[in-house]
Amino acid sequence: MTDGAFSPRYRVTTVGVFALGFLIAFEALAVTTAMPLVARDLGGGALYALVFSAFSATGVLGTVVAGAWADRSGPRPPLFAGSALFGLGLLLAGAAWSMPVLVAARAVQGLGAGAVGAALYVLVARIYPARMHPRVFALLAAAWVLPSLIGPFAAGATATYLSWHWVFLGILPLVAAAVGLLVPVLRTQPMPGTGAAMPRRRILWAVVAAASVLALQPVLQVPGAGPALAVAAAVVAVVALRPLLPRGTLRAGRGLPSLIASRGLFSAGFLCADAFLPYSLIELRGIPAVAAGGIVTVGAVSWATGSELQTRLAARLSDRRCITIGAAAFLTGLCGVGAVELSGAPIPLLVVAWLVTGLGIGFAFPRVSTAMLAQSTEQEQGRNSAAMQIGDGFGSALALTAVGVLSALVAGGSFAAAFGLAVLFGVLAVVVAPRTAPAAAPALVR
Repeated sequence: MTDGAFSPRYRVTTVGVFALGFLIAFEALAVTTAMPLVARDLGGGALYALVFSAFSATGVLGTVVAGAWADRSGPRPPLFAGSALFGLGLLLAGAAWSMPVLVAARAVQGLGAGAVGAALYVLVARIYPARMHPRVFALLAAAWVLPSLIGPFAAGATATYLSWHWVFLGILPLVAAAVGLLVPVLRTQPMPGTGAAMPRRRILWAVVAAASVLALQPVLQVPGAGPALAVAAAVVAVVALRPLLPRGTLRAGRGLPSLIASRGLFSAGFLCADAFLPYSLIELRGIPAVAAGGIVTVGAVSWATGSELQTRLAARLSDRRCITIGAAAFLTGLCGVGAVELSGAPIPLLVVAWLVTGLGIGFAFPRVSTAMLAQSTEQEQGRNSAAMQIGDGFGSALALTAVGVLSALVAGGSFAAAFGLAVLFGVLAVVVAPRTAPAAAPALVR
């Protein structure tokens, strides 16, 4: 019988990989619901945005360091170190007595989460055969989708009926258990690295990039000069980003560079729409927050559905074809979402458009990961996995900053800016998708 992801040989490892990815995603998403209560308790409303920015910014640094470390020494050391940092951040956040302490704790969490994410990609590449990669990456995608279904409600209930401290502390033993499931395979499977030196210059650029992203939201609040300072910080971030990505990524060079670019475009487009859709439903439509959350959940469910669908078609459709089809559906859905919301068209049309958006990104996302590993040598897997997550994180952070800048320049234009930029990123994803296949080898001259 052919081994599957949940066959006896891989079952414990698969559960551990999924659980660790799920818990990091849960923490990243669920804290949004608890934060209003946290800010009220700690009296630090001015630092509210930094709680989220700190997690994203240090995640970039953690991803870069762990990717290089995994190439040098295998995925085992960065996975253990990242899990320990993430756990320490949870402990500090749960015990936080002020908002500055909570911001610092979230920075530690982000550093650990970035390291674990990069190490997990390399672990998957080393443990599972290539034919199983689409299935395993679909599970990792589901690990990020599932928290969007249950995370906000669970965190809100915990913060309301117990204490917001348990939103952080309650996850800590679960993280330890998930890492424990991976210990057997990490100890028994040989996963050596190349022994290469750590890239100090690359890590320095990552520090600059993280600091620039961390500064984006605070400087936007500077009276008068805020938008200009935010643009300047974004420029510095892009300049620092270039050395962290494969050559040609910013111009979408054929093959691996376009894969990294497409990942960032998908993430940026989806987050622009996802972050502002419930806000627009409440502000423009006047519907209850619970109903708005239910509509947003449709996208999460269809994302998981699209991810499962591409798995079933793995033998029939190439990575490039799946990414191209997914990008087309993604753009179609985003166009529908923007048109319906800005025109005030019936909500059932919005639900359909959001469903198509989720199907599109779900269909394409796992194949971007699969194609990235297929186009990487074993020595490059950690570096390229890190690059993909960097593109993901930077795409999201810079996209939301752009929405903030445009909103500050045009009064009342936040929804138009968010949905308009989402469509723009969708268009770019469609343009880049056909370029994700590797360049053909030059023919031999006879």
